[in-house]
Amino acid sequence: MEKGKFKQNFAKFHDKNYKLLLVIPLAFLIFGFAYMGIFYSQNHDFIRRDISLTGGTSVTINDGTINSAVLKNAVSGKLEGVNTREISDLVSQKQIAVIVETKSNEPLTRKTLEDYLGYELNDKNSSFEFTGSTLSQNFYKQLLISILIAFALMALVVFIQFKSFVPSIAVIFSAFADIFMTLVVVNILGMQISSAGIVAFLMLIGYSVDTDILLTTKAIKRDHGSLNQRMFESFKTGITMTLTSLIAVLVALIVVGSLSSILSQIFTIMIIGLSFDLFNTWLTNVSIIKWYVLRKTKKHEA
Repeated sequence: MEKGKFKQNFAKFHDKNYKLLLVIPLAFLIFGFAYMGIFYSQNHDFIRRDISLTGGTSVTINDGTINSAVLKNAVSGKLEGVNTREISDLVSQKQIAVIVETKSNEPLTRKTLEDYLGYELNDKNSSFEFTGSTLSQNFYKQLLISILIAFALMALVVFIQFKSFVPSIAVIFSAFADIFMTLVVVNILGMQISSAGIVAFLMLIGYSVDTDILLTTKAIKRDHGSLNQRMFESFKTGITMTLTSLIAVLVALIVVGSLSSILSQIFTIMIIGLSFDLFNTWLTNVSIIKWYVLRKTKKHEA
């Protein structure tokens, strides 16, 4: 009984304030665009790229006694854009190696690390990988083009599915907001994005539209029950889908995230994106769709 009363009160509140609720995501977007404008003016890019996207040297040192934080502080003044991370054994969690990434070339990186460590780096105790800046830039551009193509194809499928401008734009806008807000948070956190991170943003496109399409389909293509009932049914299904994915990714981050920086970055971006998907689907998209359906109904009645 209490549950039914709560649903009725919430439906009345939402019917009265759903347009006003759009101010919240609008404020987030305004802040995001302002922040990204400042970020771009300072960094001349929309993300902080690691060496897989800028070019540079990656060194794996097979020494479990090295403190990665101390090493980073010691060589940061001599090498450009230094980043370090530790590799641990999956079972024992014991450190077995340290990875050093820098935008500096291999000879300078080798000499600087040898001076700090006090011994020669060879094929037995280390491995060096160097990626040219031109190759990395081309790879970066190809990844961005892939995201744009994927987003464009998603938008095309949505327009074909609904054949109506407002519902289609609502789905596309929510997907864009998920990705854009995630990008803003990633930059605020200071994350250096690798090629795997770009792939995570690509995955978000698919995750972002499923609940939006579910909501829009039930709201405008089904005729059983009231609009609020149809939206509540889609909410129960959609929230289960998103929370299930969110919990699975969170568990994966806790279990294996500390063992791989690549997996940690993918899972972190997915968690941020899925959280914003809850926000944009059930606050932004639901308000736009309700406004569209009620406006359309009034026109037919008139």
